[in-house]
Amino acid sequence: MKSSDYLIIGGGIAGTSLGAKLASQGSVTLIEAESALGYHSTGRSAAMFAPNYGNAIIRTLNRKSFDFFRTSENLLRQRDVLVICGEKDEQDFEKLLSDGFQEISVDDACKRMPLLRSKAVLRAAIDTGCHDVDVDLLVQNHARSMRANRSNFEFNARAQKISYIDECWHVETSSGEYSAPILVNAAGAWADLIAQMAGLGRLGLTPMRRSIACVSMPMDVSGWPLLLGASETWYAKPDAGNLLISPAEEDECEPMDAWAEDLMLAEGIDRFQQFVDFEVTRVDSNWAGLRTFAPDRTPIVGFDPRAKGFFWLAGQGGYGVQTSPAMSAVAADIITNCDDTDRTLIEALNPARFC
Repeated sequence: MKSSDYLIIGGGIAGTSLGAKLASQGSVTLIEAESALGYHSTGRSAAMFAPNYGNAIIRTLNRKSFDFFRTSENLLRQRDVLVICGEKDEQDFEKLLSDGFQEISVDDACKRMPLLRSKAVLRAAIDTGCHDVDVDLLVQNHARSMRANRSNFEFNARAQKISYIDECWHVETSSGEYSAPILVNAAGAWADLIAQMAGLGRLGLTPMRRSIACVSMPMDVSGWPLLLGASETWYAKPDAGNLLISPAEEDECEPMDAWAEDLMLAEGIDRFQQFVDFEVTRVDSNWAGLRTFAPDRTPIVGFDPRAKGFFWLAGQGGYGVQTSPAMSAVAADIITNCDDTDRTLIEALNPARFC
């Protein structure tokens, strides 16, 4: 059995960002069921930092995260978000304006996004405070920081049994057994299942699938904004010479290695094509990821009041990457009994609200 001070289940952005902070405080072992870090939701995200995205708690975490991103080399690249309003979207469009988007003329929108059909666009708005995030670099930076502090990574280590014995959590996996007095549940879509395995009840986490189609483009799209339908039923994002088109669906799904459904992709592409002079004739590749939400759509961060040393870091929804600097800092402060974190924020994230 391998013992450490902190044992983290999950090698996505939640587990790696917290691991990087805890590694300077004690020994860390991170166990991941797959063969690499960021295999599931983290590696399949839209990779955006959008400060006006999410509820009030998410936006607080966004603001607290920005300094980390801004001062870290090569993590951010500016990418405006352009919102398009059709005839049925005005109510949703007005809400986005109240959330911080700035209305611009349709002519201005067409200059920013050359494919737009002006006759199909009723109104438009823009957020110039958004950025692409290099998610792979972010995760690898955390991994390097952990390794520099002699942390252990255990891959292909799917949890099979969890027990609490002699003031320590013991996790039996497909590749060995590990123990620590503090167990961090950063298992993403599997977080409720990990809690059940540990003898605790579910907190009501719901994985939801989101699909993406990758379409190669015959022109340079690198400087284009992310294009978003005002009702958030589709978006299109430039990426490495391609356009990533998503139906922006939220379909409840069991924890799994998710895949995209052809019909759902076709619906998203059709919604996109209603506003542009461009026909998608071929999809080069597609994929899907799971965005896992708590019942109130606010992440769950903190010790479970029902079991000593069992720590939740879950329910990030679609905000895990962009909130990870602040969320991992809050989590580390709670675990190490630091008094610097805003108590209001701690209470808002506390898992006790569902126990």
